Amino acid sequence: MKTKINQLHAGFIKNKLSVIFLLTVMLISSGCVNSNVRWNEQTKRYESVSTTMGQVGAIKEIDVSKTASPMQQKGGSVVNVENVTIPALQESPPPPDYIVGPGDIIMVEVLGAPEFSSVMSTTNIYRGSRVDGNGSIQMPTLGLVNVGGLTLPQIRDHIQDLLKQYIKEPSVVVEVSEYKSYPIYILGQFKNTGIFYMDRPFNVMQGLALGGGYDAATANPRSARIIRDKKILPVDVYELLMNADQTQNVWLKPGDTIFMPDKKNQNVVVFGQGSGISIPLPDTGMNILQAVGIAGLKQVAFHPQKVHLIRSLSPTRGDLIIVDIDAIVNGDAMPISLCDGDVIYIPKAGITSWNEAISEMLPTLQAFGAILSPFVQLKYLFD
Repeated sequence: MKTKINQLHAGFIKNKLSVIFLLTVMLISSGCVNSNVRWNEQTKRYESVSTTMGQVGAIKEIDVSKTASPMQQKGGSVVNVENVTIPALQESPPPPDYIVGPGDIIMVEVLGAPEFSSVMSTTNIYRGSRVDGNGSIQMPTLGLVNVGGLTLPQIRDHIQDLLKQYIKEPSVVVEVSEYKSYPIYILGQFKNTGIFYMDRPFNVMQGLALGGGYDAATANPRSARIIRDKKILPVDVYELLMNADQTQNVWLKPGDTIFMPDKKNQNVVVFGQGSGISIPLPDTGMNILQAVGIAGLKQVAFHPQKVHLIRSLSPTRGDLIIVDIDAIVNGDAMPISLCDGDVIYIPKAGITSWNEAISEMLPTLQAFGAILSPFVQLKYLFD
């Protein structure tokens, strides 16, 4: 581009954004937006490897670890890169014995004294007793017996003690006939979805097995997440599945949700100065210049040399990247291709650090919380 834009004069910022938008339109119409990029050591510039992008097909899973590799070093439009890793979840293993809770159905058989056993149906089959919200069951003669929070051996001993006033040496067998107190939720692109009840301690891998696998054509395992108490856990499901990383195989708790998102819901977010937009990521891809142009943010104090990009590599890993948009506009660097979950922040003039940028971003990040990638939510919303 021959036209020089005076970066020192704030009055020309709107013109610069117009140039960005114009260049974006040119890139879209030319079909070269998704070009592969390589760094030429001789020319010290990024160069495009001839690739056209006008063909529409199925969304292919992007290996973001490879896509993001050019970001690991400065050069071209990348001013700075900071790698961030969120520590793995550290929790003690749950007790091995099942603990009875509300909703479970308990069957109690008193050997040699069926009149003390769980209520018998007309077909002479023991139905058992459902544990109520207070943790109690109703038993013949004994009335309400508290069993909530106890293991089966503890319930057996407790009922035997209560029966000693009626039977000299009572012998009791206790079983759970229906497990209903510890639900986990399997949602999204699994073959089997719904509510499942744990009959023993379950880890993430066992929880995933309940889903019967996922649809590889539609699922986005890199963005799979474990949700507990309305918060995403620092668990990389993809790393567990593909590389058997057992540090990610944490124990599940009642009420946990395993969610496998759909590839068609991929997006990037662009915002600045309190406003922003979520942009669906098309099958053919998108670069940072396109995203900025589509967002149409026209702040007078736009700082084109320090556009901030948060890239999610997984729920527990990401890159904080500072991009010089001027270098792209002036033809000194190729546009950076975007990945699912990228967050682009167009800062006001004067932002000098990521801490300042995050401070400015936080209110808008919170507004967009539900659609942000797991990494962004973990790093900035749940800290």
